[in-house]
Amino acid sequence: MKIIRLIQGDITIQKVDAIVNAANTSLIGGGGVDGAIHRKGGSAILEDCQKIRAKQGGCAVGEAVITTAGLLPSNYVIHTVGPTWQDGQHGEQELLQHAYLNSLKLAEQHQLKTIAFPNVSTGVYHFPKVSAASIAIEAVVTFLKHAKYLEEINFVCFDLENFKIYRQLLADIDQNQFQVLGI
Repeated sequence: MKIIRLIQGDITIQKVDAIVNAANTSLIGGGGVDGAIHRKGGSAILEDCQKIRAKQGGCAVGEAVITTAGLLPSNYVIHTVGPTWQDGQHGEQELLQHAYLNSLKLAEQHQLKTIAFPNVSTGVYHFPKVSAASIAIEAVVTFLKHAKYLEEINFVCFDLENFKIYRQLLADIDQNQFQVLGI
């Protein structure tokens, strides 16, 4: 049975095949999760990001790319760019859904079994937290039903507010289809 796990804590210490970085389009690091991953992961992550930038010019909103995890305990970092919230009338929901789905597709392409997501776009990009959590959970649940390699998805919430939102939404997941832990 596939596992969905809720964790309150620091995504940079997760021992999974890949952690997801809430990146910016330049892939050169920034604040929040992005900055923490680049700082703790070391220069190898930035070097891989620079190679991607040289090849394709960065990462578009809703897309995802994969790099080494450098000094982090995970094997890879999947960098995805979530949308900046404007007013909900500029495709923000679809772009956020694509960010999650494209990250999951990359994990499957690399035959990864475990992946950890932060709360993409809910920090400085100001995406409403309840809506973002709902989109994230729906994308993961839908994808996991047909995933060949992925066995466990972790939602890692740094702040208590997001943790409580995810806990409430995950309580509604069908326990006959998924083992939901941490709620």
